[in-house]
Amino acid sequence: MTASSPTVLALDFDGVICDGLIEYFEVAWRTYCEIWSPVNDTPPDDLALRFYRLRPVIETGWEMPVLIKALVDGIPDEKILYEWVIIAPKLLLNDNLQAREIGAKLDNQRDEWITTDLDGWLSLHRFYPGIVEKLKLTLDSGVKLYIVTTKEGRFVQQLLQQEGVNLPAPAIFGKEVKRPKYEIMRELKQAETDKLVSLWFVEDRLKTLQLVQQQIDLEDVKLFLADWGYNTQAEREAAQNDPRIKLLSLSQFAKDFSAWL
Repeated sequence: MTASSPTVLALDFDGVICDGLIEYFEVAWRTYCEIWSPVNDTPPDDLALRFYRLRPVIETGWEMPVLIKALVDGIPDEKILYEWVIIAPKLLLNDNLQAREIGAKLDNQRDEWITTDLDGWLSLHRFYPGIVEKLKLTLDSGVKLYIVTTKEGRFVQQLLQQEGVNLPAPAIFGKEVKRPKYEIMRELKQAETDKLVSLWFVEDRLKTLQLVQQQIDLEDVKLFLADWGYNTQAEREAAQNDPRIKLLSLSQFAKDFSAWL
């Protein structure tokens, strides 16, 4: 292995490997209906598109039904985009709700959907072009591949298996590990006995990459922002102006690792 390729590659899932926007909206809407019992259980026409556009504000699953609540309540899109960290906790407080219980309801909705209609659930996920092939090539090349995501690991495994990517469960760090991604980067690095470990991390959330960046012991981790993921133009520009973070395009991702640099 040369420095122009990783020995360990860590990838986020949603917004890097898989586009699940249609499923997100559907499961978020079902959870919203369960919690807030709207008079009409059919979503307004423009709601899904507004939700897709605002997806970059969401960090963890429980926020998705809350985003729908914010939109239904008439909070302007721009306000949500810039003030989500203030808006989301307020909405919880207003209705005396806990993030944890909303997250559990969302997972239950997903589990029930998978149990009753697995094909339907799988069909609402789209793997980005060229990604599955790249994952298979990476696994064959001897690079150690890990998925580090805030989605439940079992959902990730279902989706990968559907595409013929057989990643063992220990290589998937899902929401259930309950640790920030920079902690997992640290663990992946420490698990390698080889001094010449080269860890690369691809993520579509700029904030997540910046948190890794702040860890002194992780300064040699190569960081990539996926420009096809759930991020905004402003975030992509910030990444471009950051010497430590590389802005990565989907066409680059599919190529040889040296093309990433």
